Amino acid sequence: MAIAILHLSDIHLGSSFTHGRVNPDTGTNTRLEDFVNTLSRCIDRAIEEPADLVLFGGDAFPDATPPPYIQEAFAAQFRRLADADIPAVLLVGNHDQHSQGTGGASLCIYRTLAVPGFHVGDGIATHRISTRNGDVQVLTLPWLTRSTLLTRPETEGHSLAEVNALLIDRLRPVLEAEIRRLDANIPTILLGHLMVDRATLGAERFLAVGKGFTIPISLLIRPEIDYVALGHVHKHQNLNPANNPPVVYPGSIERVDFSEEKEDKGYIWLELEKGKANWEFCTLPVRPFRTIEVDVSQSEEPQVAILNAIAKYEIEETVVRLIYKLRSEQLDEIDTPALHQALQPSHTYTIRPELVSQLATPRLPELGASSRIDPFAALQAYLGNRDDLREIAAEMLEAAQLLLEEDVLEELGA
Repeated sequence: MAIAILHLSDIHLGSSFTHGRVNPDTGTNTRLEDFVNTLSRCIDRAIEEPADLVLFGGDAFPDATPPPYIQEAFAAQFRRLADADIPAVLLVGNHDQHSQGTGGASLCIYRTLAVPGFHVGDGIATHRISTRNGDVQVLTLPWLTRSTLLTRPETEGHSLAEVNALLIDRLRPVLEAEIRRLDANIPTILLGHLMVDRATLGAERFLAVGKGFTIPISLLIRPEIDYVALGHVHKHQNLNPANNPPVVYPGSIERVDFSEEKEDKGYIWLELEKGKANWEFCTLPVRPFRTIEVDVSQSEEPQVAILNAIAKYEIEETVVRLIYKLRSEQLDEIDTPALHQALQPSHTYTIRPELVSQLATPRLPELGASSRIDPFAALQAYLGNRDDLREIAAEMLEAAQLLLEEDVLEELGA
């Protein structure tokens, strides 16, 4: 008989507060309520079906030290699985780790408390789990940093690409040894919080620079493994269309920011047998995000043009971002209170005017060959002139700062 499994990931409970507001009846940010309600729908499905096992692919919170009320909201939902005698595997993601991998992880409390049926994946290990419909073995591969597999002397003087190659060389035999110990007669899942080389990435690519490494999909596609359950990338995708085995990111369960505006959100429902994995992506009814972007710099009636752009969309209970471009001499023609009034039906909204320069300027003169700008300032200048990178500019700058700090520490011998 097939084992029924619910696979979800990247809950990020406590994120996106800037896109919410305080609910006057509860005193809670409405985006926290959104995330809890969406997580509750996943747990509802697991209990009602019921699932034989729940796999969580990592990143429970935005960081490893969430406020107590956020931890309580997460625990209250997963406690329902324990009450229903449904086992769960909780994998440690990069956001769950303290200090980039040192000092434990937020999810380890569930092992310390010995929550019945809960298994915490904070190391490369195989968990044999008994379910209502038979045993399954889950090989956990949590988020790995260079310090997990390599010492500092081994990485000194190497580029990121060279360090990545060293990490893969070190991981390969460790993973191989674990696979050789698997029971060949039991359905097997590899549960990993990873960046896989075939994945379509967004902000995750830059958030993880200097902290982790990219794993080739060839390490994951093995005949001993029946399903590869992944976490970390927020966009749902199957990296192995041949499905031998499926290599699946369910994606995040809620939209964290506008970079996920056009993505469906959901979880995976899996029917697993030895040598056979039937799965489907189940969408969740999450709050919509909507960008309204309009260039009124050539319009004779810019206010009317902006209001017409807003009127084209159904914005009720939607998180809205209004971006309009105009010339400086048009500023007095904009009735900002009227824009606020037009956006009132939305859940929350932001308004961002952008001035369009009418002067022909040379291409990033501050980055000329004769300039002596430091690398971080150069990146800031470059991103400031790239509208297509606006969504991930902050994350790229954060990642660049981390890299520069690491280089300084290495030079100092820290």
